[in-house]
Amino acid sequence: MEINSVENNPALMKPTNKQGKKDVMGGGKFGTEVVHNRRVLGVINQNLGGAGGGAGGFRGGAQPHPCVANKRASSQKLAANIANKKQCFPEEIKSDPSNDDFGVWEDQPVPMFLETSETTSDERDHHMEEVEMEDIFEESVVDIDSCDNENELAVVEYVEDLYAHYRRMESCSLVSPDYMTQQFDINEKMRAILIDWLVEVHHKFDLQHETLFLTVNLIDRFLAKQSVIRKNLQLVGLVAMLLACKYEEVSVPVIDDLVFISDRAYSRSQILETEKLMLNTLEFNMSLPTAYVFMKRFLKAAQSDSKLEQLSFFLIELCLVEYEMLKFPPSFMAAASIYTAQCSLYGVNQWSKTCQWHTNYTEDQLLECSKMIVGYHQKAGVGRLTGVYRKYNTSRFGYAAKNESAKIHV
Repeated sequence: MEINSVENNPALMKPTNKQGKKDVMGGGKFGTEVVHNRRVLGVINQNLGGAGGGAGGFRGGAQPHPCVANKRASSQKLAANIANKKQCFPEEIKSDPSNDDFGVWEDQPVPMFLETSETTSDERDHHMEEVEMEDIFEESVVDIDSCDNENELAVVEYVEDLYAHYRRMESCSLVSPDYMTQQFDINEKMRAILIDWLVEVHHKFDLQHETLFLTVNLIDRFLAKQSVIRKNLQLVGLVAMLLACKYEEVSVPVIDDLVFISDRAYSRSQILETEKLMLNTLEFNMSLPTAYVFMKRFLKAAQSDSKLEQLSFFLIELCLVEYEMLKFPPSFMAAASIYTAQCSLYGVNQWSKTCQWHTNYTEDQLLECSKMIVGYHQKAGVGRLTGVYRKYNTSRFGYAAKNESAKIHV
């Protein structure tokens, strides 16, 4: 009885390498070891079985030695397990350096183009990480209207369109910064005295903020078109405030009150005649954006508290008195006042992306105007024109005038 097995007959073994490529078992070294092991087992079987019979057979039907049979079964099982492991984990198989067909020398230099691509890939990954980190820490623009979605009076749906319209119309409210050269009897110092006095009158009558800003706007636009003698300059200021109150206020001061605060320097008829003259000169064009409308929007963008708001209005009312500030648009003057107030209270680097987005002005653009405002702040409590300082040096306005001026622009 002969037991012919593929494992014990080398002639029946199938080649492990076809066309010079790796076999499915994962490498030439493994195939070589298996063939050697199988030949050794065959020789042992022949020696134990004795002479005679075919290769790999047992004479006279003799059974193989139990140790040999167990070893053969164990060898077959071990070979199967090794093959399964190498199929499951092909990356763990290393090529045999002695076999040129099945591997590459480990110390063989890597081609230059591979090194370049790896370096470029590393640099690109590092650059991508830096960009991602910059995106994480980059300041974003805050939606300042999201909290007013349920407030119908905030008109969130139209607020951007409204301020785009204000931007287009503010150029119509500007006057020439040298219009005083056309006046023969008044100058910019007289204008400053008038505005400072009107600030006190505005405060005494407890009028709205926008009334004061519109009053000053009406005065400048009228004086830019109409020559006025010195004794009638105060009359122009009273009439401008009367028109502004009619436009902004719910309760308007009566003409007799205006006559009284002027110490009866003007009569009722003079006030009415000047009112008609001013309206005709301005062509009844009263609805123009002042710095106040931009102040409200920009303070919201700055996420201001009451302290910042009071100081900002204090600074911009100081600007109303100064004739040289007429060269700046209302939106620019509002942004510069808020920026200066931020620097005074909190220091530098307070002009956020949100402020820049809604004002359309960068910090560098505001520096020149801000330096001028700091100068007005420093001398607000001295000299003859202290109406704004005394107004904001009260508890009603949080003693905003007592805040120190910004040091960085001095």
